Amino acid sequence: MSDTIAPTPPVEPTRLRGIRACVFDAYGTLFDFASATARCTDIPSDVRAALTASWRDKQLQYTWLRTLQGEYADFWQVTSDALDFALDSLGIASTPLHARLMELYMTLAAFPEVPDVLRRLRQSGFVTAILSNGTPAMLSAAVRAAGIGDLFDAVLSADTVQKYKTHPRVYEFCLRQLGLEARQVSFQSSNAWDAYAASAFGMRVVWCNRYAQRRERLPGRPDHEIRSLAELPALLENPG
Repeated sequence: MSDTIAPTPPVEPTRLRGIRACVFDAYGTLFDFASATARCTDIPSDVRAALTASWRDKQLQYTWLRTLQGEYADFWQVTSDALDFALDSLGIASTPLHARLMELYMTLAAFPEVPDVLRRLRQSGFVTAILSNGTPAMLSAAVRAAGIGDLFDAVLSADTVQKYKTHPRVYEFCLRQLGLEARQVSFQSSNAWDAYAASAFGMRVVWCNRYAQRRERLPGRPDHEIRSLAELPALLENPG
């Protein structure tokens, strides 16, 4: 008689039930914010990496600080101000480079799996939408450049409520526009702070942890953590 112990089969993740809509953050989740600086190949690679990190960090900080201060400026202005800071910090500030990078930010590359995932979700009967800090013009340009405009039922901008995520009014706006309750929405974001905030608000959340971030010590708890949106459809029970 063999003493060999059979391997334990992998545990299947609990699928999210009752979901009617899949809502996606844009920058870092659907679109690669690093792709703007990546196209500037005349800049040394180490400088491009530092520029990407500084630009993104300051962009997010300005959204949070402006919301706290009650001094709203739209995401295009915030992105421009953050880029000014990053270029100045690295000692490479120039008007032509600033203009070039801002133009490239309008047509960021979508992550490779995005079109197929969106098609699968829509074929399964889910409503699909974007909820982003980006301005309507920025989101429209990014969606059009990626060729995925026909894969969304709604593209929603925080600019409408003049607040930035993680302010609850942004998530409330999404629910009003979709006519759904929070528990009927699966929200996907690569930003841990956004994922945790949406969870605390009451949405079901799949954190697409593309960048191997640590878990936040904040209210909320994502239902699932994945590394690519390609893993998302298997986590959702199709709407009835």
